[in-house]
Amino acid sequence: MTTTFPDISLSTERLVLRPLEVSDIPPFTEMMNDELVTAWTTAPHPYTEGDAHDWITRAAPAERLRGRGIVLAVTEFLTQRLVGTVHLRHVDRRVRSAELSCVVAPWARGEGYACEAVVALAQWLFGDQRFERLEMRTAAGNTAAQQVAQKTGCISEGVLRGARIARTRTEDGSWAEFRTDLIVWSLLPEDLEGVGEQLAESGGYPAYSDWN
Repeated sequence: MTTTFPDISLSTERLVLRPLEVSDIPPFTEMMNDELVTAWTTAPHPYTEGDAHDWITRAAPAERLRGRGIVLAVTEFLTQRLVGTVHLRHVDRRVRSAELSCVVAPWARGEGYACEAVVALAQWLFGDQRFERLEMRTAAGNTAAQQVAQKTGCISEGVLRGARIARTRTEDGSWAEFRTDLIVWSLLPEDLEGVGEQLAESGGYPAYSDWN
């Protein structure tokens, strides 16, 4: 097994997962300033185009080149519009495991893109890269993220108490940090069998308007 992931693009019925590009900076910046993204991620706030430029041109490519993971833009197949990102990190090549996180833009919620992107990346990770375990960790209050984990075949393994710092709006409109639990989900190759077909047969991929 190689020590880095290949420089790849993946296609689904509706999406293309590809490396981030400089042209993504404006929509990426807008996405990262969304309130739900601010609440449930550790991204800087406010998120500037300078932050986006550094992530897209330096930090994200370094994830792959240094063998730590891979970051991919999620775009619509027909319009090429950026609708989110997926990030594989905490890669353990001996155990053949990795952790997956996603962000979906506010203008793309309600379309089931999170499920579609997660299934596509998991199929590639298990099939092409021969990994054996994929984790997702969702904040206790992020119920939409938990639903996506369930719909993509993940199994809940337990709770990490007080393991995440999240953010919430205060009465004066500022942001305050608070400690929250994390729910740990795992996906093994056998858990994924038939999931893509089931989601497609259900009339498309399920939609969760507040997934981020």
